[in-house]
Amino acid sequence: MGNVGISFGSPTSGQGFDVSSTVSQIVGNLRAIETPWKNQLTSLQAQDTALTSIGTDLSSLSTALQSLTDFEGVLSEKEGSSSDTSVLELTGATSSAVAGSHTIVVSSLAQTASWYSDDLAASDTLSGSLVVNGQTITLSDGTATDSSGNTIPANNALASLAAYINSGSYGVTANVITDSGGSRLSLVSDTSGQSGNFSVDSGGLTDTATGSTVGFSEPQTGEDASFSVDGIPMTSGSNTVTSAIPGVSFQLLSAAPGEPVQVEIANNNSDVESAVSGFVNAYNAVVKDLNTQEGQDSSGNPEPLYGNPNVAMLQEQLQQALGFTQSSGAITSLTQLGITASSSDDGTLTLDSSTLGSMLNSNYQDVVNFFQPSGSFASFGDNLTTVLNGLGNSAPDGAIYLALQQDSSEETQLNTNIGNEDATISAEQTQLTTELNQANYTLQEIPSQIQEINEMYSAITGYSQNTNG
Repeated sequence: MGNVGISFGSPTSGQGFDVSSTVSQIVGNLRAIETPWKNQLTSLQAQDTALTSIGTDLSSLSTALQSLTDFEGVLSEKEGSSSDTSVLELTGATSSAVAGSHTIVVSSLAQTASWYSDDLAASDTLSGSLVVNGQTITLSDGTATDSSGNTIPANNALASLAAYINSGSYGVTANVITDSGGSRLSLVSDTSGQSGNFSVDSGGLTDTATGSTVGFSEPQTGEDASFSVDGIPMTSGSNTVTSAIPGVSFQLLSAAPGEPVQVEIANNNSDVESAVSGFVNAYNAVVKDLNTQEGQDSSGNPEPLYGNPNVAMLQEQLQQALGFTQSSGAITSLTQLGITASSSDDGTLTLDSSTLGSMLNSNYQDVVNFFQPSGSFASFGDNLTTVLNGLGNSAPDGAIYLALQQDSSEETQLNTNIGNEDATISAEQTQLTTELNQANYTLQEIPSQIQEINEMYSAITGYSQNTNG
């Protein structure tokens, strides 16, 4: 701590001294004790930033790896194709689908049952009753209800009747179809295929404007689709088929009895290659972040984690995990997938896409086994997942998490020390200001006190004191 001198000037000048400046100098010297604490706090905060960045990169690496280790992730994806999309179109292939080829012949499409009424004017009212699927609708100007508890509309025109049917539970959808010949009530089953067939009895329905009975016709009965898969005859009430091939759904678009349609179910190699590339890139991001901490910043100062043992530990753990050799399967190491050390010799990796693609085409299941956990052996993916869980920022055991917790504890203590010292200095500053203001007041009063003494002396001696001689 430096010395602070107080310049009083001439003690008889009455000018005193600069209290504020003097107090500031003294307080500045007192605060010097905080400087190493604040420097250490700044260093720890810089370490926190670097550790957090590394933790984020490790989290991204874990996410990239998870897409390969997840049983329902990218390695389970399937894609399909149809040799004739005008007859059959693939609409989905889930993780339960098995890669392979199938032959499908579509003999007939599923049909949905429908009925329609005779022509009549759209505004004509109706009377009597209509039986749909065994349920009787009696038109009686809104004073009655049907078996479903719905009130009959007061306006018994076609549009009102259609709306009324749609509000009930008749298993059909009603619409009014109008053309040059007039309007008709259309009834279409809500269920496709044979099971959707329904009955209509209009013997009691009358057009009140003409007095004629309103008849109904059935232009189309419900029929199941007929097709074969690999020679096995099948039927479906819908043209959307989801259970014929496990995990595969397809849409029947047209009948082609004599045409075999080839359906191919394949592994989604392109997405797998993209996921492996993402894993390599995420790993390289972690390595580069760690390598940066071994050097200097743009100003030539050491990076925040320079010499920090956590950096060496992270590098060592990652290298060991990367060199893990799987004990089972045709693929036992990353090099067989085209993942090797880069020529820059900085710990990063490179990916040979052609090698990976070849392995996916010839040994797809072994690629799956290499990344995904198994009950009978330790996979590369399972081992690396365990390592990453121990390195990242996950509580309670992640290395980054523990390092940040340690820094936080030290930062808390430093902030406490600085806060306590600030409080002490603030109290001393207040006391100093009071005492020095009093001293300054005393100095400023000296000339007037000398004047009083001179006057008293003159009064006693009759001799006038004159400072000018």
